[in-house]
Amino acid sequence: MIRTLLAEDMDLVRGAIIALLAYEDDIEVVAEVNRGDHILAAATASKPDVAVIDIAMPGMDGLTAARELYEELPGCRVLILTGVGTPGTLRRALEAQARGFLAKDAPPKQLADAIRKVARGERVIDSEIAIAAMGTPESSLTPRELDVVDAAAEGASISEIASVLFLTEGTVRNYLSSVRNKLGARSNIDAIRIARKSGWI
Repeated sequence: MIRTLLAEDMDLVRGAIIALLAYEDDIEVVAEVNRGDHILAAATASKPDVAVIDIAMPGMDGLTAARELYEELPGCRVLILTGVGTPGTLRRALEAQARGFLAKDAPPKQLADAIRKVARGERVIDSEIAIAAMGTPESSLTPRELDVVDAAAEGASISEIASVLFLTEGTVRNYLSSVRNKLGARSNIDAIRIARKSGWI
């Protein structure tokens, strides 16, 4: 039986995924959370084989949580689910040691098969996103800078970014300044535009 943790902030989506996985004889959802900052504690308590994690989560984004899981519970393999699969988020998921990267609108059978493959140690990546990633230039930004820019692109304020990424507001400002300098951007909005155009976020 593949013990699975599901992290998804939308109750309806989380409930639907749990209901679909209940039809699989070899997959058991042993924990569910609706916040990114609850993932590590839930995984520590339930010892899942696979954690299926949405990227956009309150409290902590899914990629940061994936990095935490890899560091604290390396035996738990991560499958990232995303509603917006860009080459940049794929790269960041791989940097966070995720074993799988799948679009949320994938067929239910594909999700179940992906969980099985990730549990076996295989890598599962959405083919369309992988092809797009091949033609995307390498990011000049660090993973943490990309986290900050991505949060800013979602409209988060300095204080909100600091809270979600567990940084000080001064550190967030320093990251944004570094991003502007690296990209030659006139403003944070310009930096976001460049990062999006490059496929990094």
